[in-house]
Amino acid sequence: MKNKLAIFDLDGTLFDTKQVNYQAYRDALGRYSIELSEEYFFSNCFGRYYKDFLSEIVKDTLLIEKVHLVKKNIYSKMLDKSKKNIHLFNFIEAIREDYYIAIVTTASRKNTMDILEYYGYETYFDMIVTAEDVINMKPYPDGFLYVMKRFNINAENTSIFEDSPIGIEAAKDTGAAVFTVNQF
Repeated sequence: MKNKLAIFDLDGTLFDTKQVNYQAYRDALGRYSIELSEEYFFSNCFGRYYKDFLSEIVKDTLLIEKVHLVKKNIYSKMLDKSKKNIHLFNFIEAIREDYYIAIVTTASRKNTMDILEYYGYETYFDMIVTAEDVINMKPYPDGFLYVMKRFNINAENTSIFEDSPIGIEAAKDTGAAVFTVNQF
């Protein structure tokens, strides 16, 4: 029985998906004649829950959901623009005998599984928590706390790997050790 836990964010931590997400949202919004600049996306959207940032771009709640559905379907066609964090996956291999390994992401389950399948990691993690699994997204710590509770691992024995300010904020609120991924 393992008594340690390592939790990883998906986008920007395990995988560089900036261009995948930007181009998928740009194309989805473009179908409704709404422009999205790369600069705006990376400054204001990337790493945030879609309902939070799309509501700043699109005022119609129904259109937000339509845009997000289109984005989810486009996403899998753009995964060749992503990059795996080889160093972090090597690290996971080194600790997996002693640690439960989990993902906590604001991404949808569909897009999470799309990228994991693309790289052959669909069964690699002990637990995957996506946007559909918790009520309060990052910057709230709910996703991390849910995994910690599920494995009955306290903050003292948990390490969280994050890249975005809101993810780091959420991770710190758990009391666990937090490691920031800046680039790879």
